[in-house]
Amino acid sequence: MKKKDFSKKNFRSREGIRRGIYLLPNLITTASLFCGFFAIINAINGEFTRAAWFILLAGVFDLLDGRVARLTKTHSDFGIEYDSLCDLSSFGLAPALLAYTWSLRYLEKFGWAAAFLFFACGALRLARYNVQSDNVEKKHFQGLPIPPAAAVMVAFIMFQENFLKNIRVGEQIYLYDYLFFIMVIVLALLMVSNVRYSSFKTLKLNRKQSFFALVLVAVTLFFVASLPSLMIFVIAVIYMMSGLFEEIYLRLRPHQTRNSTILSRQNVQTQKDHLKVIKN
Repeated sequence: MKKKDFSKKNFRSREGIRRGIYLLPNLITTASLFCGFFAIINAINGEFTRAAWFILLAGVFDLLDGRVARLTKTHSDFGIEYDSLCDLSSFGLAPALLAYTWSLRYLEKFGWAAAFLFFACGALRLARYNVQSDNVEKKHFQGLPIPPAAAVMVAFIMFQENFLKNIRVGEQIYLYDYLFFIMVIVLALLMVSNVRYSSFKTLKLNRKQSFFALVLVAVTLFFVASLPSLMIFVIAVIYMMSGLFEEIYLRLRPHQTRNSTILSRQNVQTQKDHLKVIKN
């Protein structure tokens, strides 16, 4: 009869995750998860603006947890997987539910289908990022990240509540319901697209910057504090459009380069022909 091996090495191999996790970054991730959950509660209760603010607050915590993990050298595989699950809840489920309860439910089956499409594309976006975060998406995001996609959606809700007029086009349907429906579908498709978006990972904040950079930050904060609903929506849309503009530029640039190469070759050939005429 063989004796069981109770050695220290064997015990550690069975211990697994119980050896411990890094607390600080995962606490920040948990705060993001809480904000997403509380946003769902507010959306169900009809507190749409409050739900939108909590989703944006979840985005702030999501922005911090990865950077804190890198600065403190406490990143881990557990943290990556936990962050993805929390992102799916806070920026996938919570915005989709908020979108449905706020507007899409009036479009009946088209509404809940659009909400599900956003949620499903968000899950696919996160799964793809986890697979290729160390290579393809090391410097740039492939597809619109799910937190900015959620930010555009909830910022539109806040923007509409404060600035857009309610133009009725049906018994319970307004014009912004159709605009919002189209926006949700576009955001969902952008998340699973191959459009490149800046990840700002190469931004060096520990290096000296221009004095006017700090002035620009102060001016931006002034406008955000003065008109938060408008400015948050504008900033979110600018980031969403930046990837599309860059994609158009990258697609047009090879065509322009090819045309310039053809023209240069024609000029060279014309010069050669001219020299031949002179020699003759």
